[in-house]
Amino acid sequence: MNSPIQVKSEVGKLRRVLLHRPGRELENLMPQYLSRQLFEDIPYLVHAREEHDRFAETLRASGVEVCYLLDLVAEAVAEPDVQAQFVADFIAEIGLSVRGVEERVRDYLLGLPVPQMLSSMVRGVRKSDLGHSGQRHLVDFIDDAYPFFVDPMPNLYFTRDPFFMVDGGVCISSMANVVRARETLFGQYLFTNHPHYKSTPLLHSRSDPFSIEGGDVLVLSAEAVAIGISQRTDPHAVEALAQRLICEETGISRVLAIDIPKTRAYMHLDTVITMVDHDKFTIHPSILPAVRTFSLTKKHGALVIEPEKRKLAETLADALHLDSVTMILCGGGSVIDAAREQWNDGTNTLAVAPGEVIAFSRNYVTNSILRDHGVVVHEIPSAELSRGRGGPRCMSMPLWRD
Repeated sequence: MNSPIQVKSEVGKLRRVLLHRPGRELENLMPQYLSRQLFEDIPYLVHAREEHDRFAETLRASGVEVCYLLDLVAEAVAEPDVQAQFVADFIAEIGLSVRGVEERVRDYLLGLPVPQMLSSMVRGVRKSDLGHSGQRHLVDFIDDAYPFFVDPMPNLYFTRDPFFMVDGGVCISSMANVVRARETLFGQYLFTNHPHYKSTPLLHSRSDPFSIEGGDVLVLSAEAVAIGISQRTDPHAVEALAQRLICEETGISRVLAIDIPKTRAYMHLDTVITMVDHDKFTIHPSILPAVRTFSLTKKHGALVIEPEKRKLAETLADALHLDSVTMILCGGGSVIDAAREQWNDGTNTLAVAPGEVIAFSRNYVTNSILRDHGVVVHEIPSAELSRGRGGPRCMSMPLWRD
């Protein structure tokens, strides 16, 4: 597949990655609306940025080129007509809070330089940003207490979810929660208009009626992909994507659908299992009794779905053409340590090379166990970043791996 991106592995040497540095959208989180934004706490922006910068520095020190989402999108929407359409599409998805003031929001955004326009779209538009324009609509007389015309997008620093790469293609996610749907517009315009990335083949559209998010997709090898059936990824979407992925052009011959418990703590597959080496995974032990796995392949062009009767480790080894794989338990044998560190994304590691990962320093029990298994662990601080319930893998989208 001729493409400007390449992701055929979870652990191949990472060469280029996409991040979003947290911005003032975190300062638009309010306690009474946290659940609306899928947050449980409010990160302190100053320290969250410092931690994120350490993450980027650690990546660069490992030889990775770091790209920032808003910088690439700014290049993609450089033309005024593209900016106008982008803002129109963005406003169309905002919902009721902007009703009656669409033109004012549009003029406000398009009146800003492109970098500030994009930052404002992510930050959210407060009613106070637009100033007082008189009582023109009934809602103005009612004096709605909700302070935003445009909701903030605080989840955007988890760049893994709104779009993801498989082989040489991009999948624009169809998000499970409407509050995150606008994030995918940034991916759509990036991969439709950017001079370098607009030739990327599209493998999944954001308009698909069934939800799928990047945190549920692990590219095990050039031949096999694992996709979680989770709180945020629907089995219909898994089957549809498998139908497109398994073909001669991609070289993918097998998709493992891994059914995990549908809870907030296990929202995505990569919150309970990630790959740390060619033959090693870190996993949250409590999910093992509950996991069901299905193998999706093709025979004579038709998709074949077969329940796996083997244990997960055996199924993964078979998909990787290995005799066995090592499952490294988050928290080791301690139920307490495992629960605490999984909650703080102890299993959500990002491999920068085979057997070399970035992990949150707070998960010291799991990190020590990883080192005991020969894995090099680069620790980064996470007191504030972890409040969003996502780790290094969640916060990164590889664009190129060897």
